[in-house]
Amino acid sequence: MSEQTTSAVQRLMDQYTEIARLAGALAHEIKNPLSTIRLNLQLLAEDIEDEPSPHQHRSLRRVATMQSECQRLQGLLDDFLNFAKVRKLTLRPTDLNAELGDLLDFFAPEAEAAGVDVVRYFDPELPTVLLDRESFRGAVLNLLLNAKQAMPDGGQLTVATGGDGEWVLLHLIDTGCGMDDQTAARMFETFFSTKPGGSGLGLPTTSKIIEAHGGAIRVETEVDCGTHFTISLPVPPRLAGQGSVEREVVLPK
Repeated sequence: MSEQTTSAVQRLMDQYTEIARLAGALAHEIKNPLSTIRLNLQLLAEDIEDEPSPHQHRSLRRVATMQSECQRLQGLLDDFLNFAKVRKLTLRPTDLNAELGDLLDFFAPEAEAAGVDVVRYFDPELPTVLLDRESFRGAVLNLLLNAKQAMPDGGQLTVATGGDGEWVLLHLIDTGCGMDDQTAARMFETFFSTKPGGSGLGLPTTSKIIEAHGGAIRVETEVDCGTHFTISLPVPPRLAGQGSVEREVVLPK
């Protein structure tokens, strides 16, 4: 990775860090009283259940509705805190093909249950890349799960790797429902989701993780034809006489 690219990534991480700290603090301030509200609603429901009557039944339904909304908000806050959490990202030289192979083996039972045929095309001459194994696996797994959900009646998911000199490319191509232009343009926006109950943080988190690796993610999609994600990762320079190289950056997870 060039010195200029490294500097740009570090500036981006510094900006993310400050925003993440502020947003995380705000989310905690909301989460604490929300937990108290949920507890009091549970106690109120228990009191009402002691005296069943038509009026109490109506009240219980209202309490149940509020409890459901509190639970939804709790889940949203948990997702957001995970999104905004700051931790160290340790990049190590990694065989991307081997990492993907392990991840696809893990994903295989779920894909099979959904009727999704996973096809692998791995470039045997792929250069080593610098990865934080945990965060990168999480980012790719999110894309795999999205692809599966886009093919509710089954289909094919192609996972391919390749290179173009300075970059290593990872392609994930599904035969699912695809997206219209408006949805595709907003898919990496925080809190934007087309899924019922979705937090809208999955793809933004994935994008941040890829950016933290000095890479980029782009998408090509068409309604009823499928979606093609391409992840680009920089090829690190050869470092003579050194075995393992580690670098730490700050990542809003």
